[in-house]
Amino acid sequence: MVRPMYKTKLFRKEQLKFMLLNLVAFSFIFTIFDIIIFHEVQRTLFSKADHELEAFQDMITDQMLPRTEIPLREKGPNRNLSREGRQPNPNPRIIVLKWDEQGTIANENEIGTLLYENYFQTYKLDRKNLDVLTTTTIDDEYHFRTILFHNPTDESAVYTELLINIDAEYTIVDNFAELLWICSILFILLSITASYVLSKKMMKPIIHSWNKQAEFVENASHELRTPLTIVQNKLEALLVEPEEKIMNRFEHIALGLSETRRLSKLTTDLLTLARADSSETELMKQPIRIDDLIEEVCSPFMDIAESQDKSFSLALQSAATIEADEARLHQLLVILLDNALKYTAQQDEIQVKTYKEESKVMIEVSDTGIGIKPENTQHIFDRFYREDKARSRETGGTGLGLSIAQWIVDKHGGTISVSRNKPKGTTFKIKIPT
Repeated sequence: MVRPMYKTKLFRKEQLKFMLLNLVAFSFIFTIFDIIIFHEVQRTLFSKADHELEAFQDMITDQMLPRTEIPLREKGPNRNLSREGRQPNPNPRIIVLKWDEQGTIANENEIGTLLYENYFQTYKLDRKNLDVLTTTTIDDEYHFRTILFHNPTDESAVYTELLINIDAEYTIVDNFAELLWICSILFILLSITASYVLSKKMMKPIIHSWNKQAEFVENASHELRTPLTIVQNKLEALLVEPEEKIMNRFEHIALGLSETRRLSKLTTDLLTLARADSSETELMKQPIRIDDLIEEVCSPFMDIAESQDKSFSLALQSAATIEADEARLHQLLVILLDNALKYTAQQDEIQVKTYKEESKVMIEVSDTGIGIKPENTQHIFDRFYREDKARSRETGGTGLGLSIAQWIVDKHGGTISVSRNKPKGTTFKIKIPT
């Protein structure tokens, strides 16, 4: 129970780490997004006010609007206007302040006594922001965009300052900031949920790999322990009677050698799979005539089948040349043919067939042996899987051959599948692109 609890704590710790990393990433991205959007909205809102101030400044300094004669109408809303005309204010939002050298407002009468006494009586001239658009606050309540500049066309003042009220813009910005805060809180809650879901999905392949590795180590340890125990027992039995003749202990020595060979094959297969998992093994591809290779590999197996009173036939009809690793394809065929011989009896048949299907070379290795139960076909390529462990041990199987075969086919960009042969036995079908 200690090991599963340790694994559970470890997995939970890693999942929490992934969750926090995802949450930090989401929060960082959304924070940057908020800042960009907020500043862009604020800049857009204030840019119209700034444009109005700059246009008014250009009008004053360039004298773009000269005094014009406005005709006196006999009737209508403008009948009280003077014939002399006047320079109209193009923007009623803008307040014009004229400052003398002492920093006193010189156009008190023009801006109105009420406005002056309530708001601008204590307003001070700030020469540091000359010709710069700035934001100022009056009475800690009213916000203005303002620009201060020299006005050489006005003899009554040294400086002219233009102010435009931006309380409406500030209200929009404040409301937008409040909306962003609400959205940020909701986003954080959604990020927590999304981070939890993503962390669980991220942990699934890790847990799967952990379990597969633990299963692999456990099975490998079991497979190594059994032959090592046999070899140790037989050697200890020989040591008990050191003067005994070899011929009297022939069975012990033969069994020890058999288990040693099995250990050698097992370690070779384990090394192959370990290199496959780490992607260290690279294929040495070259043009290969697949029918010639199969005929060469099958030749010794045909002799073995004949000695065991089994039928072995070839039906090679592909005549295709493919880019492949000859050594690995040789290993693949040996694995399949070796299994076919192991799990067939006298009078059984083994057949190797090749043909082309669309742009793929098809290789079929079929037999009429004991076959595979339908419910076990999905596990047949799993490492250390053996349908009948006792029978496999008798035939020297380790349950790694078909795993290696699948890896070889995958590395060649093909597929391998197993199906039931009719009327009995098994058929392995391999597809390799040309």
